[in-house]
Amino acid sequence: MDIKVLGTGCANCQATIALIDQIARARNVTVKLEKVDELRDIMRFGVMSTPGVVINGKVVHAGGVPSRDKVEQWLTAT
Repeated sequence: MDIKVLGTGCANCQATIALIDQIARARNVTVKLEKVDELRDIMRFGVMSTPGVVINGKVVHAGGVPSRDKVEQWLTAT
């Protein structure tokens, strides 16, 4: 599973990365977690508020730290 976290490095972006990593490890789900911090690259996804989360090329979240439940759903959906 390819997951990109879009954001310029704010605390919410860091918290989102940590949350996804923590849940993936706990559920033994293999993910390729990438941080995208170039504004140009973020805009290509059409995300206007960060952090944004892209899973396998599809934007699934934008603006604020996603809930633990939402992250768990993403990681068990595939």
